[in-house]
Amino acid sequence: VEAQLVLVDINIPDLDGYEVALRLRAEARYADVPIVAITAEGDRATSLAVGCDGFLEKPIDARKFAPTIARYLEGHRERTGDAEPKLREASHRIVERLEARVKELSDANAQLEELARLRREFLRNLSHELATPMTPVVGYAKLLLAEELGPVTPMQHKALVAVEAGATKLRGLVDMLLDVSALETGRMSFQRREYDFGKLVRRVLDDSAAPIRDRRLVVSERLSDTQDLGGVGDPDMLRRAIAHLIENAIKFTPLAGAIAIEVVVDGGDLALVVADSGPGVPPDRLEKVLEPFYQVDGSITRAHGGVGLGLAFVRRVAEAHEGGLVVSSPPPPVAGVSLGGTGVTLRVRRSARFPERLAGNA
Repeated sequence: VEAQLVLVDINIPDLDGYEVALRLRAEARYADVPIVAITAEGDRATSLAVGCDGFLEKPIDARKFAPTIARYLEGHRERTGDAEPKLREASHRIVERLEARVKELSDANAQLEELARLRREFLRNLSHELATPMTPVVGYAKLLLAEELGPVTPMQHKALVAVEAGATKLRGLVDMLLDVSALETGRMSFQRREYDFGKLVRRVLDDSAAPIRDRRLVVSERLSDTQDLGGVGDPDMLRRAIAHLIENAIKFTPLAGAIAIEVVVDGGDLALVVADSGPGVPPDRLEKVLEPFYQVDGSITRAHGGVGLGLAFVRRVAEAHEGGLVVSSPPPPVAGVSLGGTGVTLRVRRSARFPERLAGNA
């Protein structure tokens, strides 16, 4: 059915009536069809400029509606002047170019999303493939060191210690890849149990005693023994997140430097603040360091190891616990001391209720 007349409301929510009129007027089948704008007083000139033949003022007078429509069906037209067709043609070209650009950007965005999906799948598959052969390497190295497969010489023992250390580090990287991949795809399973936040931090500090001692670091801590630090969430995930923060502080602090650790209770939230006396992070990179694989110094000659996944993992664990992760450089005073490096605050809800897609079996 061919259109006899088109009514366009210029002020439809989320729709530009001017653009609609402009596009309709550019189509050959609407060349001779009257387009009437329904608009408020003051929009008349613009309505006519984009191709409308007239307009109806709001509020519409029901008594005048039928006669007015009849006039336009009989051939009545309003015009603003000779410049109107040229203006409309130029506007149409602009709209076409913008639409073409929007389509290009939409296509590019779709390609980026597909590449991101392929990257996640690649990481997940690669991690699983690496994890499979790493299990027997670590296991047999431990058996050989324990001499459960027979005695070893001092030189063999030294070599096995190096093998075990390297394999354990590699296995840790593989586990990290698996974790980040699972969190990005929503496949990470969280177990909701009771825990003591202070005890989790203390356990990680005890496990970190050797590297702290080897690097001769001064540790300032403020872990309250009197406050209630109990929570409900996934203690295993939280412990690993806490370990990453403390390991980072140790790694980036120079020899004989200092780190500070403090647990803070803020209403329904529990927070861990870790600060170091390392080189710090430039202001324009404070948010970027939370992204997977991003490192302030990403060169192969950088002074510190790692693949840039630790903070990304910690952030996702924090968000799953209805909290977040904030990086500051330099940090505010922590545990009563001011350090000039980097501070990281891990905040979690005391009683976290994981999203359904993250929750595991309790």
